[in-house]
Amino acid sequence: MKSLIPILYTLALVSYSVITQAQSPKLAAKADSLFAEWNKPGSPGAAVGVVSKGKLIYAKGFGEADVETGAPIGPETIFHVASVSKQFTAYAIVLLAQEGKLSLDDDIHKYLPEVPDFGKTITIRHLIHHISGMRDQWNLLTMAGWQMDDVITKEHIFNIVKRQRELNFDPGAEFSYSNTGYTLLAEIVSRVGKQPFRDWMEQRIFKPLGMTKSLFYDDHERIVKGRSYSFYKPDSSNTYKKSVLSYANAGATSLFTTVNDLARWIGNFRSPTVGDKATMTQMLERGRLTKGDTLPYAFALSHGKHKGLDYYGHSGGDAGFRSFICYFPKEDYGFIILSNLGEFNPVKKSLDLASIYLAPYIKEDKPVVKASAPASTTGTYAFNPTRFDPYIGEYALTEDAGFTLTFSRTDNHYFVRPTGQPQSEIFPLNDSTFMSKIVDAQVIFHHPTSDKVNQITLVQNGRHPGTRVKPSSISAADKQQLIGKYYSPELETFYAITLQADTLKMVHIHHGEATVSMDVKNHLKVPWWFMSSVDIVRDSADQVIGFRASNGRVRNLWFRRLPTDFGTEKAPTAAK
Repeated sequence: MKSLIPILYTLALVSYSVITQAQSPKLAAKADSLFAEWNKPGSPGAAVGVVSKGKLIYAKGFGEADVETGAPIGPETIFHVASVSKQFTAYAIVLLAQEGKLSLDDDIHKYLPEVPDFGKTITIRHLIHHISGMRDQWNLLTMAGWQMDDVITKEHIFNIVKRQRELNFDPGAEFSYSNTGYTLLAEIVSRVGKQPFRDWMEQRIFKPLGMTKSLFYDDHERIVKGRSYSFYKPDSSNTYKKSVLSYANAGATSLFTTVNDLARWIGNFRSPTVGDKATMTQMLERGRLTKGDTLPYAFALSHGKHKGLDYYGHSGGDAGFRSFICYFPKEDYGFIILSNLGEFNPVKKSLDLASIYLAPYIKEDKPVVKASAPASTTGTYAFNPTRFDPYIGEYALTEDAGFTLTFSRTDNHYFVRPTGQPQSEIFPLNDSTFMSKIVDAQVIFHHPTSDKVNQITLVQNGRHPGTRVKPSSISAADKQQLIGKYYSPELETFYAITLQADTLKMVHIHHGEATVSMDVKNHLKVPWWFMSSVDIVRDSADQVIGFRASNGRVRNLWFRRLPTDFGTEKAPTAAK
């Protein structure tokens, strides 16, 4: 039976090739133009697919799967698709629920007794919708000293989860994206299904759908022929560097797949052969908070709207891999983009592609013509670099003062560093508005009557106002009080605050050191994405007893201040 699989797969590819040739050459040419800049030797790129009525009508590769060897990208190139993996994990949970082997409202401790009891019930449904309150595994591991290009196994993740003593919030109270939840869900599938997660997925989903090149990659030493590797651009030059990924865990991430295989997956959305219509109805059920608010996030499928048309999908990003798949059910079109370049924006490119193929369905209002010069829509506006100087600085969002955007420039290049994230370049649309090419976001700087800008608006899934952060000086006495070593029992790691030439530094054995600043009393800012916000804790005598560290997906992690002589004692002399 195994010998038939390559033959059947070859026939399927022939079928796709015929369909691709039969589509409109004008549409194909427009689609090609979206990716032309990566269609050259020595460049990473993307594999692209368009699905209509269950058939792959456009499938092409642009750029190279491995810049070192020059291997080209094609529809059969295998990509790590990061968080796109989550919808497969969620689908497995729904299938098991339909079979009566678990309930979505089961307490997770029924299957995962080693997860700490936080005094609050956490259900499978909480994990699916990212409303469990559990801290994110990547943020925790990095705070503990891991680098994201280290080998990270399921055991590493469970070891740190088992040491947690607090949640970010009560289960059901808020939405906060947590990869931890989907690692736990994969383990539930494994324990209920009584076999390794990767094997269950292979037998129950990939094989029945004919996804012959898809697998969950939970062994970093496994050889996979035809796979791509990821890259990034360290600066504005045209040179690339490796973006290393060594994950050995699955569920939240680590699906290896292709455009051709994902076309079959989208086909299962419209006409399920694995599962049934009830399965997809469940997959599209939006999460709901305890207070009743409905979320756009369903079962690892986010509901969205593009130019008046409804779709659902999910994006992914690990190392230099970027991915997005989405499906417009009414129009019956799906779009797939898999990239191996860290600076690539798959969401924007997918929706640009959708605009081409769904043009007959889109009804857009005619733009109002203004007398002023037209703004750029691509970030190529002719902007005087010195005009950016009043914008430089740090701004805190009004709705979440712990989340800040820090802006800087180098010559005629402009950068933003959000809390908990690396720096990325932004591009001018006009004199006051800048766009990201990595995510679908813009920042508007509001000009006051004076020369200094103090207000911004972040435009990303709504409008979010922000205000310039005014740095607060740290007194000499405060600096002396902060010096010391701090220990987290949940991470089993140490940080030190030291004073070097009158400058406070945060020091860690793996991460090195970073300069510490203070914006308000007892609140420190650290230029590490994983340790960006530190709140000093004092006792009734106003003595520093520790701090609580936060980042985008971890809140208030406790670090206890250690005695000043901790670790200074000499080792005892060995007995002769």
